[in-house]
Amino acid sequence: HYNIDEDRIAKYPARKRAWSKLLILNRATGEINDSRFFHIKDYLHPGDLLVLNNTKVINARLRGRKRETGAEIEIFILEHEGGLAWKSLARPAKRLKPGTVIDFTDELTGVVEEKKGDGNVTVRFNSVNLSEFYRSIERIGEIPIPPYLKRSPERSDQKRYQTVYAEKAGAVAAPTAGLHFDKNLQEKIREMGVEFCYLTLHTGYGTFKPVESQDIRKHPIHSESYEILPEEYRKILLAVKEKRRIIPVGTTSMRLIEYMSACGGKKRYSGECGLYIYPGFRFKVSSALITNFHLPYSSLLLLVSAFAGRELILKAYEHALSNKYRFFSYGDSMLIL
Repeated sequence: HYNIDEDRIAKYPARKRAWSKLLILNRATGEINDSRFFHIKDYLHPGDLLVLNNTKVINARLRGRKRETGAEIEIFILEHEGGLAWKSLARPAKRLKPGTVIDFTDELTGVVEEKKGDGNVTVRFNSVNLSEFYRSIERIGEIPIPPYLKRSPERSDQKRYQTVYAEKAGAVAAPTAGLHFDKNLQEKIREMGVEFCYLTLHTGYGTFKPVESQDIRKHPIHSESYEILPEEYRKILLAVKEKRRIIPVGTTSMRLIEYMSACGGKKRYSGECGLYIYPGFRFKVSSALITNFHLPYSSLLLLVSAFAGRELILKAYEHALSNKYRFFSYGDSMLIL
């Protein structure tokens, strides 16, 4: 845990993606350096493998009307339950009951199948298939920017809360470490002889859930659906075999490659990743990590502490706070070597 003032939280992204600040933290020496993200190439070597998450954030915030009464209702899609059913948050949820039909547009409707406490509902949509559903919400939904930004999404968020290589729809939060790359920087890094590997882990809303239990091991970690193509996974295996550095871009990429490694012979190229990384975890694959600055009490802060050590992370965060770094999803970046 650490304390942060409201004005250190980035409400909007940097003017240009790669112009964010970059803090370099060396685990071996404890040294901290300040730079800009476009200089990250100075810390990469030919033969390095960068692992990027190409999930695409969906327009998860939908506004509709209850067919019976015409009352307005907001549905925030949280997690895919299979088929066209989604775990969602409904507002207002008080009078909502199973069987309620919600009209979003002439063609898109949803039916409440199940209602739990705190506005949690399961909604089944009427699209022909998942791709058609994604196309519909692309047109009518809003991008789900993080709650702590305390503002409504604007047109620019549609582009900026998405990585330039986002491809596979399904996330409700952006894999934010990747937001700092632009096409030009990727090209320069590729020309250096650095290899890129893509995987898909659909970041869920659970990523914002604070760790509330006194014993961190008891925190119910969220699981997220993933997919990795066999030829992409082979790049990781080859890099391990050739003892080249493997650098995940973001905590999502790190969780998935460490999970795949822990599965050994039982690995599957798609499924659910519920790996919980906290101090004491033994990393098998990751040599370094590109990441943002995370929320106090978050499982992501535990993950970076597991990788760099709690003291070092707190030292780096103190440095970042006193040097006017911007924090969280739209904030600055950190490279842990």
